[in-house]
Amino acid sequence: MPQVAQPLKWVSPAPSEKPRVVYLPACVSRAMGPAFADAEQTSLLDKTRALLEKAGFEVIFPAGLDNLCCGQPFTSKGYAKQGDAKRDELLAALLSASRNGQDPIYCDTSPCTLRLVQGNADRRLRLYDPVKFIREELLDKLEITPQEAPVAVHVTCSTQHLGEAEHLIEIARRCAKTVVIPEGIHCCGFAGDKGFTTPELNAHALRSLKDAVQICGEGISTSRTCEIGLSTHSGIDYHSLVYLLDRVSRPTAKT
Repeated sequence: MPQVAQPLKWVSPAPSEKPRVVYLPACVSRAMGPAFADAEQTSLLDKTRALLEKAGFEVIFPAGLDNLCCGQPFTSKGYAKQGDAKRDELLAALLSASRNGQDPIYCDTSPCTLRLVQGNADRRLRLYDPVKFIREELLDKLEITPQEAPVAVHVTCSTQHLGEAEHLIEIARRCAKTVVIPEGIHCCGFAGDKGFTTPELNAHALRSLKDAVQICGEGISTSRTCEIGLSTHSGIDYHSLVYLLDRVSRPTAKT
């Protein structure tokens, strides 16, 4: 189980000539910190912000972030009207934060990004999940030295729906010399928060995972709740892709 995440403390940066990115930490990222026994104890918020700044971006957070949500927790429980209202409230806040779409919007969790993309009627908003933003905006600003240690990759259902599955694997292969993609696991079975209430789904979906990743010391994905189940049933720690990329990269000379 994750520890409680520390509250976000952030002072708006002074105006600069750097390109801006609006960073939307999903609710789950703001609530769930690293697991107690995880060797990696830096929060996803801090790790993501550090990576974006390493690549030369000025990081902006939406105003009123503590009250913003894509609405998925409501919709998944049958409260579609309330879920849509929260999503629309968030999209309006992102439009303001991005200066009416001038700045890209980075969401650190793929399921939340998918919901926003599906409900976005205002095409001024440029919404990115971690995989798309990394491949389009970060890779050319970072020098990557791939690590020797093997890494396991789990492609979430939302990453597949966003069309970023192969790109996630390609980025992982740039970051690690050996990449393991377990066969036959297309959904981890955590299903939002079902892994907490119906753990049998998660256990069955990942019944072959531990044997498949035994040569790996860590795994990567793009959804914090998926990573809880993956860590539980694999015997290794799963983290967001940004942890791996941050570890093996440094700014290019032009950044």
